[in-house]
Amino acid sequence: MSGEQVKAPPMRSAADLFAELNALDESVCIEAKRASEVGKSVMQTVIAFANEPGLGGGYLLLGIDWRVDDKGDTIYRPVGLLDPDKTQRDLASQCATMLNVVLRPEMRVEMTEGKTVLVVYVPEADVTQKPVYLKATGLPSGAYRRIGASDQRCVDEDLWILRGESQPLHGPDQAILSDGRLDDFDSAAITAYRRIRASINAQAEELAYGDEEMLEALGMLSRSENGLRPTLAGIILFGKPLALRRLLPMARIDYIRVSGNEWVADPENRFQSIDIRKPLLLALPQAEASIIDELPKGFRLPEGQLHSVQEPILPRKVIREALANAAMHRNYQLHSPIQIIRYGNRLEFRNVGYSLKEPSQLGMPGSRLRNPTIAAVLHDLHLAEAKGTGIRAMRRLAVEAGLPLPEFHSDRQANEFKLTLFLHNLLTEEDHAWLRDFAGNGLSAEEAKVLIYARETDAVDNAACRVFCGLDTMAASLVLRRLRDRGLLLKQGSGSRTYYVLNDKNREIPTSSAGNSENPHKLELESPQELVGIPGNPHKLESEFTQELVGIPENPHKLEQVLVGIPDELWRRIQTLGKKPRQSVIRELLRELCALRPYSALELCQILGRSDVRELTRSHLKPLREAGVLTLLYPESEKHPHQAYQTVSKAWHEMHSA
Repeated sequence: MSGEQVKAPPMRSAADLFAELNALDESVCIEAKRASEVGKSVMQTVIAFANEPGLGGGYLLLGIDWRVDDKGDTIYRPVGLLDPDKTQRDLASQCATMLNVVLRPEMRVEMTEGKTVLVVYVPEADVTQKPVYLKATGLPSGAYRRIGASDQRCVDEDLWILRGESQPLHGPDQAILSDGRLDDFDSAAITAYRRIRASINAQAEELAYGDEEMLEALGMLSRSENGLRPTLAGIILFGKPLALRRLLPMARIDYIRVSGNEWVADPENRFQSIDIRKPLLLALPQAEASIIDELPKGFRLPEGQLHSVQEPILPRKVIREALANAAMHRNYQLHSPIQIIRYGNRLEFRNVGYSLKEPSQLGMPGSRLRNPTIAAVLHDLHLAEAKGTGIRAMRRLAVEAGLPLPEFHSDRQANEFKLTLFLHNLLTEEDHAWLRDFAGNGLSAEEAKVLIYARETDAVDNAACRVFCGLDTMAASLVLRRLRDRGLLLKQGSGSRTYYVLNDKNREIPTSSAGNSENPHKLELESPQELVGIPGNPHKLESEFTQELVGIPENPHKLEQVLVGIPDELWRRIQTLGKKPRQSVIRELLRELCALRPYSALELCQILGRSDVRELTRSHLKPLREAGVLTLLYPESEKHPHQAYQTVSKAWHEMHSA
């Protein structure tokens, strides 16, 4: 089998592929394209289908167009190819010459509704050939993966996944810190390791070694031409606080207590924060204790006992696993701390570094470790489960505690991971009463969650449904369509921009929704020309803003409403920006603005007097998200119609002052 492609299944017909496409808003295994010429987009999809592990390849339909029908569904239809023979020759030639390996996709010309279309099946490449990539571009950016229904450019961490390695031979946590010293290790952390390890296995071989030998055996020290030097794992797990500040200034844990259930709900009293800058072996117990101390307590009567005991409503082991997960899987090459945000109704654990395992596979046996050396130590100390069973354990314990399942969100673009633990039943009595009044009886659990989410955020799409219901793309699409066909949801947009809203114009908007006074996404609308220098507005917009706004939705918000709440000093700085402000100045203004309340990209363009939403997003908002400075208001639904940006924490100042 070595060097060969995975054996292909029988090729599907164009009619079969059309039927599946028209049953779904998007498909992981099928890509329809209009173009008869083989261009960059076609080759990216070919590479992604060949690379994606476990997908089994995928289908391209060429010569296809689409339209949106009266129900709002995307209907695919054949428009035909002018020269299907040339299209086949071009595709075969590019697959044979442009890639690092020769791919031989199966191709078949079919007549559908009197039109000539080309069906192309790209089998998954054998692991010995992966990653498949464009020779002219090279690795990693010339390789692509099929993530959901899109083709995603690979990063370094994707490459060993595509090669079928459960982890790299030498993980990034084995990197030697050339400025590290032997006296950078914290004796208290070493003592803690020996004590915990002995309580688990008193005969563990490394306990018989001296400290230096033990650290080397654990991978905390490594030999170089300059002698023994600490590794990244060594400083993370055992380093003194001063060594952490010197070598890894953002390697800390922030525990943030927010009043209420929304970020920055009260600008005068936004949050309280504890910054834990200690070696991980001492930081994890402190973070766990800080969380436990503030959790609601329940009473339990142990079997055979006469007196009840108080226990946190969220099992301690769930918290321990969540902390270990963030510590093991964060990307320590990026400067952003682990954040634990305690809201009134939930706990959020955030770390930089998207999940190396697809979210749909989380909880399945097997683990892909970003930091295998750190993971091995946490496993030996029983601070983390092995073989990828930690998430399964969290889910089981949440069910036993009568709580909703944990929610996991992995964002490749922002390179971040979020785990949410709920502190009470997701659907309250008020929620159930609203559901009965709005939809009657007979809702499934998934349908109930979808309606509640749509009520709270004003919209729901396939991506969000997959996250909070634990469904795949097809199952989520069927749930949304059932609710639409019952008249409970209205479909908006088309294709990858499809979303649904409640079909209830008279419903009361909950105070936590996106349309409240702190996040006015549902204001009356003005034309772009009327957004300049509005009379009576205390903050007159002096910047030139008469150009047509590029990439802006049809209904921009009223500028006087957008400017409400901006302090005078901040507004004066915005007015003096000039035509070509420095990048750092714009990004600092964005950070300060989004610390006031969540702003959409359109609102930020209006405030800063810029004319291109896409340019602001590409040049500033996306980099700030990747740096951990900004985050999305609806991270589980990136294309949410009311999407907005909010400042994460104090990360900006500390990252740039380190």
